[in-house]
Amino acid sequence: MFNKFLKAVLLLLILFLSSCSGGYGTKALPAADLSSQKKTDQLNEAIMSKAASRQRQIEDSYLIGSEDLLEIEAYNVDELKKTVRVNSQGDIALPLIGVINIKGLTTSEVEQLIAKKLEKYVEETVVTVYMKEYKSQRISVMGAVNTPQVFALTGQRYLLDMLMMAGGLSKDAGNICYVIRPTLRSNPDSRASTIVIDLGELLENGNLSLNIPVFAGDVINVPKGGVIFVDGAVNSPGAFNLNGKITVVQAITMAKGVTGTANLSDVRIFRENKKGEKDIIPVDYKAMREGEKPDIQVSENDIIIVPESGIKNFFSGFAKTVRGAMSFGGVSVGF
Repeated sequence: MFNKFLKAVLLLLILFLSSCSGGYGTKALPAADLSSQKKTDQLNEAIMSKAASRQRQIEDSYLIGSEDLLEIEAYNVDELKKTVRVNSQGDIALPLIGVINIKGLTTSEVEQLIAKKLEKYVEETVVTVYMKEYKSQRISVMGAVNTPQVFALTGQRYLLDMLMMAGGLSKDAGNICYVIRPTLRSNPDSRASTIVIDLGELLENGNLSLNIPVFAGDVINVPKGGVIFVDGAVNSPGAFNLNGKITVVQAITMAKGVTGTANLSDVRIFRENKKGEKDIIPVDYKAMREGEKPDIQVSENDIIIVPESGIKNFFSGFAKTVRGAMSFGGVSVGF
């Protein structure tokens, strides 16, 4: 009887200590922690999914060339489970099929080609082709880079890889570049596509989604930047390269600032519109410089005129009567 009583006391004591202890035993995660963990898992799944999808997109866009190594499988056709290298002519040799030329095709197009040739041997099959090694990429980089040339490469490359291999951008490079992609062999009537990349968004703002993969036959062209013109009451009037995004204050600074006789409140920008005419944009340079008004971004071929004090009426006559050309440091600009 006493033993039963003692066991009951011990059991109650254990239960009491377990309920009071905050440092022992297993504690359930708060609802907030569970929610956070679930969200993290979902983000990780999304990241993995996008990474896999991106790799497949790269393979689907890549044009196969000589020396590439492919892994090929076909459902119900064991003989076709092969790892083959494309020869210098763009050919591969496969059991049942023989020699086929696949140069300039994507992996998806090769899958379709093999499946079609297998129709007389099997009623239904699924062909998969994977890139094991990229060996044949020849990519051109031209324009405003320090070392323009054609590169023969192995492995998957991206836009920034190619710009770095070309020695980086030259001083007169513009703010965009073009990636010109050739037509697919499977569709000779298609036109080459051109992808426009904002280099400022990629390099300055770090938007890595613009760091696109490049493929065999791609041509990367970085055009030179445009020019702007600054004249009037500035210390060094002339034409200046428009590299990236430049504002009025920066443009006048490039012209070594204003003279002591400049009228800072009546600066004008002459900007060509879509009709081929010049719009006149009045600018209060003094208020911009002092931060009282927002600075204005200039555009290619803008003409910035800083007048001398006391000749404010110059602009109305200038806009109506000047025709022909103005000269800025030896560069003529038509009006």
